[in-house]
Amino acid sequence: MSLDTGTLTRELCVRQDDADPLAGFATEFELPTGVIYLDGNSLGAKPRMAAARAHAVVEDEWGTGLIRSWNDADWFSAPGRLGDLLSPLIGGGAGETVVTDTTSLNLFKALAAALRIQGGKDPARRVIVSERDNCPTDLYIAQGMVEFLDRGYELRVVEDLGAPGTWDSVLTEDVAVVMLSHVNYRTGAMWDLAGVTGRVHQAGGLVLWDLAHSAGAVPVDLTAADADFAVGCTYKYLNGGPGSPAFIWVSRRHQDTFWQPLSGWWGHARPFAMEDTYEPATGIGRFLCGTQPVVSLALVECGLEIARRADMTAVRRKSLALSDLFLQLVEQRCAGHPLTLVTPREHDRRGSHVSFRHPHGFAVMAALIERGVIGDYREPEVLRFGLTPLYLSHVEVWDAVEALRDILDTGAWDQPRFRERGTVT
Repeated sequence: MSLDTGTLTRELCVRQDDADPLAGFATEFELPTGVIYLDGNSLGAKPRMAAARAHAVVEDEWGTGLIRSWNDADWFSAPGRLGDLLSPLIGGGAGETVVTDTTSLNLFKALAAALRIQGGKDPARRVIVSERDNCPTDLYIAQGMVEFLDRGYELRVVEDLGAPGTWDSVLTEDVAVVMLSHVNYRTGAMWDLAGVTGRVHQAGGLVLWDLAHSAGAVPVDLTAADADFAVGCTYKYLNGGPGSPAFIWVSRRHQDTFWQPLSGWWGHARPFAMEDTYEPATGIGRFLCGTQPVVSLALVECGLEIARRADMTAVRRKSLALSDLFLQLVEQRCAGHPLTLVTPREHDRRGSHVSFRHPHGFAVMAALIERGVIGDYREPEVLRFGLTPLYLSHVEVWDAVEALRDILDTGAWDQPRFRERGTVT
C-alpha cells in the first residue's frame, strides 16, 4: 500500500484490513490482549494449536507411550518429515532439508562440507568470505572453523560487499566459500540470492546462505538459484517456539560428497546396528548428529502447518504493504525526531523488518514495549520492527506508529527505568 502520505488515515487502514486475503490467519495465533507484536523477526507468535500438541506429546506419547513412541508416534523420522514440510517454503524438494540442531551448528556442518569439497578440487582455495554486518554468530562460527582447521585457512570480512566493484576485487582464486545472510538481521537489507550465487559460482566458489530472516517471510527459491547450502531457524517467521530446532538444506549434487565433523549416531547409515565405525547415511540424513528434541520438533510442525497454507506471493505482497505503510507513517508523524532509516526502501532489497537508528534507541524501544508495542533493539542504536503478515494488521501498524510518535513528542522515553538493560535486548 504505497499511498500519498496525505491520504493516510486510520479508517483507510481498517478498510485495508477488511480486504486483506490473509486476515483469517491471525485467528490461528494467540497473542495477549492489548499487545501489538512487531518482533516476529526475533520470536514468532504462538500458534493456537501449539499447547494442545505439546500436551499430546508430553501426556500421551511420552506419558503413556513411553519409549515405544519412537516407533509408534514416529518420533524417529521427525527431522526428515519436517524437513520435507519446510523445504517447499525455501524452494527445495523432498529429501533436501532436515530440521535439527541450531542454526549455528548447522552452519558449522555446512561450512565444513563446503571447505572439504573445495579442498578436494583445489587445495589453494582456503578463504571464507563474509561481510562485516553479517549475523555475529555466523562470523563466530567461521572464526572457530579457521582456528580449528589451523592449516592456512582465512576468514576475509568485507566492510561493504554491495559497494561498486567490490565483488570483482573480493572473488579471487583463493576463495572457497562465500557465507552471507540473505536478509540482514540488523537492517533488513536483502541480497539478490540468485544473482550473488551465480556470480560466486562463476568465480569458482560455493555459497552458504543463512535464511534465518527469510524463511516464511520472503519468497526463496534455492533450486532456481542453483544454491549450494542453506541454514536457518524455525522460531522467527515459522513460529516454531523459543529455541526451536533449526534447518539445513543441501543441494542434491553435494549430499553424498558431504562430510561433517559432527558425525553422531543419528547420521549413521544404521544407527541401531551399534557398529563401532561411522558410516554416513545416504542423502540429507547424514546432516543429523545426535538424539533429537522431540517436544520442540512437534511444536515446529504447528508453525509449518500454518505457513504451508499461506500463499507466499500474498505474504510478500502484504509484508511490503505493511512496511511501506510503516515507513510512510513514521516519516509523516515522527518528523523532526532523530530517526534514521537503515533499511533499503527498494522492495527487491528489503526483507520483512524495518529498522531505524535513534541516539537513545534502547530507551525508546523500552518505552514502546511498556506501552504494549513490542519490537526489539540491536546495537548500535537500532530499533527493529518486524512486519509479520500472518498476524499483523494495517491498523496495528497505525497504532504502533502513533505510540512511537507520542513517546518521542512527549519525551516519555527519557526515564531511568528505560535505560536499565536485561541480559536480552
